[in-house]
Amino acid sequence: MMTTHRRVLLADDDIEVRSCVEDLLAPLGLEFLHAETGLEALEIARTRLPQLHLLVFDFHMPGCTGLDVFTSLRDSAHGQRIPPCIFYSGEATDMVRSKALDLGAWAFLRKPVQPDELRSEVLRALRHSA
Repeated sequence: MMTTHRRVLLADDDIEVRSCVEDLLAPLGLEFLHAETGLEALEIARTRLPQLHLLVFDFHMPGCTGLDVFTSLRDSAHGQRIPPCIFYSGEATDMVRSKALDLGAWAFLRKPVQPDELRSEVLRALRHSA
């Protein structure tokens, strides 16, 4: 479906959720890098930032939240482009969602994430970052 090769950092401490998200988005022709913790996501993102086109983060992860990772990247980017970031969470309150969006998140989805909604947001974010 996508014509250009795009790389996504997918961070979630639940391997089954990561696998389901990758399977759901695989038809879009994306390449995935995986992280199990917020700290692992931060390390991967810092070393591969110019090669990333999208961040998809669970909000609650061991080590630090997805929002912590995103704000740390944004605050230390020194002019580098930060790819769009889509968050999802089973414990998404309106306050947390608003905070994430105010800090620059592309989207904040509630778990269980609806497949069509996730695909739509991913495609929209990738078109925006092209």
